[in-house]
Amino acid sequence: MSEPAQAHTRYSAVAIVLHWLIAAAIVFQVIIAWRMGGGRTPEGFAVVQLHKSIGITILLLSLVRLAWRLTHRPPPLPAGMATWEKVLAKVAHIGLYVIMIGLPITGWIMVSASRIQVPTLLYGVIPWPHVPGLAHLAEPAKSAWHGFGETGHEVLTWGAYALVALHVAGALKHQLFSKDEPVLAHMVPGARPGAWFDPRLVAIAAAALATVAAGYAVRPAPPASKPLPPPPPAVVEAAPSEAPQVAAPVVVEAAPTTDTPTETAAPAWKVDAGSTLGFATAWGGVAIEGRFDRWNADILFSPEALDRSKVSVGIDLASAVSGDAQRDESLQGADWFDTAEHPKATFTATRFEKTGENRYVAHGTLALRGASHPLRLPFTLKIEGDKARVSGVTTLDRTAFGVGQGEWKNTDQIPAEVKVSVNLTATRR
Repeated sequence: MSEPAQAHTRYSAVAIVLHWLIAAAIVFQVIIAWRMGGGRTPEGFAVVQLHKSIGITILLLSLVRLAWRLTHRPPPLPAGMATWEKVLAKVAHIGLYVIMIGLPITGWIMVSASRIQVPTLLYGVIPWPHVPGLAHLAEPAKSAWHGFGETGHEVLTWGAYALVALHVAGALKHQLFSKDEPVLAHMVPGARPGAWFDPRLVAIAAAALATVAAGYAVRPAPPASKPLPPPPPAVVEAAPSEAPQVAAPVVVEAAPTTDTPTETAAPAWKVDAGSTLGFATAWGGVAIEGRFDRWNADILFSPEALDRSKVSVGIDLASAVSGDAQRDESLQGADWFDTAEHPKATFTATRFEKTGENRYVAHGTLALRGASHPLRLPFTLKIEGDKARVSGVTTLDRTAFGVGQGEWKNTDQIPAEVKVSVNLTATRR
């Protein structure tokens, strides 16, 4: 601001670059918003994530642009402009700043106060936090904040349509019909007022059309399951004289029993490292496989003492991993496992039957998200000395347990049937 305003005939190079970057981002963002469609499909989810990324980008660019504007005096409006036009131009500029900053902030509030907590990764790479304090609010405060963000976002969106249209119309009016008012030249150095086919004006129109086309053409990659890391190791038990070890994610403890040891007693088994408890489903026809990394089991089992065998498995639902961090965090939300209210699922079986050579079925009950239903688990078992290998697969109806609320009760995108599998090795205790 060291130079007088009269010395300026255009905006600075920094202001010009920021202006056109933000303008292109807003046009692109509008097209992406029209394409979102709720985000229920994998493709829709990817478009929503891109919309969030562009919104934060516009917020950051707008804050930089505002800081630059406050520290660098813009060129004066043409002297021949009517007073009402100057007032309207100033109001429009202020309104555009409110919208460029307010729209991303209200969207950020909506995401932070959403029932489904999906982490924001800018362009799938850079973590972006929720608005501090909102994600952990109790109802109805969280719902109120979400409603505020949603209403504000909608109002500002309509305001953006109106102000952008007014801004563009004003610039074109001065460029095409007011030869003595070179407004466009402030942001497009060299633009000639009154020239309908000025090359710079044609270039702006072409760039706008290209941005719209890009908004429709871009196809962000839907979330895909990356290879899961190896399961966490089993617990290494300390000798009696050693200090207690930290509990590991997978451990099998013998259930207390008052049975007198006999040849037909069911021995206790300890699960070895590398054992897995997995699940498989699909989203929009795309297969999804995952597992639970923290679970514990009490196992008493013998093929010769099926009537004395019993198994109890506890599963930490927050440990679900499926190869996508955003999806994994959303699984903990109220629409899915609701780990805040139901952190654990349990499977208990006290009846077993032999169905063939090394083949058995465990008849038990699964308690999940406050609901309990019978569940049968067919499995194969091979025992060699003190080692046992178990492999079993079953299916369950997620909707029977309330897994998938709201729009996710519908099974057109994610089927009701979920496959559950167990693969483990165990050592006789």
